[in-house]
Amino acid sequence: MSAGRLPVPAARVAYPAAIAALGAAWYASGSLRHRREQGSGYELGTPAPPVGDRAFLRTAEALTAAPISTGDEIELLINGEEIFPAFLETIRSAKRTLNLLTYVYWRGDIATEVADALCAKAREGVEVNVLLDWIGTVKMDPAIIDELRECGATVAKFRPPKPYAIRRLDNRTHRKLLVADGEVGMTGGVGIADEWTGNAQDPDHWRDTHVRVRGPVVRGLQGAFIENWLEATGTVLVGEDHLPDLDARAEGSMAMQVVRSQAGVGDTNVEALMFLAIAAAQKTLDLTAAYFAPRPAFTNALCEAADRGVRVRVLVPGPHADKQLVRATGQETYAELVDCGVEVHEYQPTMLHAKTLVVDGAWSSVGSVNFDNRSFQLQDEATLCVQDDAFAADLTAQFERDLERAERIRPGAWARRPLRQRALERGLRLIRREL
Repeated sequence: MSAGRLPVPAARVAYPAAIAALGAAWYASGSLRHRREQGSGYELGTPAPPVGDRAFLRTAEALTAAPISTGDEIELLINGEEIFPAFLETIRSAKRTLNLLTYVYWRGDIATEVADALCAKAREGVEVNVLLDWIGTVKMDPAIIDELRECGATVAKFRPPKPYAIRRLDNRTHRKLLVADGEVGMTGGVGIADEWTGNAQDPDHWRDTHVRVRGPVVRGLQGAFIENWLEATGTVLVGEDHLPDLDARAEGSMAMQVVRSQAGVGDTNVEALMFLAIAAAQKTLDLTAAYFAPRPAFTNALCEAADRGVRVRVLVPGPHADKQLVRATGQETYAELVDCGVEVHEYQPTMLHAKTLVVDGAWSSVGSVNFDNRSFQLQDEATLCVQDDAFAADLTAQFERDLERAERIRPGAWARRPLRQRALERGLRLIRREL
């Protein structure tokens, strides 16, 4: 045997062990980096102001630095058959600039149609910037990227792998943003792939929610794009073409905020926002979460709301969930939630990908934020918050329609689930922070 070489059997053990040790070190360092400074959530010094009061918006503004906007218009868009026509119309209406940021851009007819629309504007002289998360778009057809670059669009990937920044692979941008001329913005849960087309009519067509806004609040969406674009390209987007004066477009009491957050130590903006909204709930709380794997502090917060007499309803994916490990991790919390009075419903027809929250029929959130540690701690996120009774009523009506296609988790039946499933749920506690 040559000096310095391991025997073959020892090598077979040593090399996998080294890889495992490296992975454990990476996991531990990442977990420590994202560990909360306080594990049990928040304690409010005084009762939270009602979500319908301006005091609530001011509190949210102070916590998240998200400015309060008035004079905006909003459209609620349900499923691909409403979302993509508005998406393509927004692209085709652009006269100066188009900024698109997405976590998911995969394949299919809609992927080609969106690229063709972007290219048509680029050829007209519109400045087209496309930012794609490196991991989220790994299934994207490379030919589409080539087409976009050849037609004059600028395409960048967010956080591609670097040898000196391996941990950063876990920190993605999950934002979904489209901004035309700095004046019209769209956000929500939809990705660019055939799964999001249609009307949630079968398992191949997903259920999702998106919004389109006009008015001063668009600057918040543009800011979320510019922030990620700066990191990815080193270029700051400035000037009237990206940041024009935005006058109020509507009268009334509707107010909005764009809350965005980035991965970091301690609590992020969207996590603080969700704690505040749950703590402020007085009558009703309707949560739709595509990925639901709450840490104990959030489970406790939902139960405390139910204990206060709030009707808490949670709608999550059912058998067609695209990430069954995340679903099983969330299911580990079902027993505690239903025992304390929270209603948990699993959506049956297809994958439920929407991310919405409606509190007391007065305040709502629509965006990319899921109810899990990945959204709260590991990813860049953005959500549009709206204080308006009419918009909340529209979201609630859709929530009620979704409940008609869902199955409620009943305490007795849930207690009889197989032991194998219970073991899986408990085992997944160990990786919940990474889901």
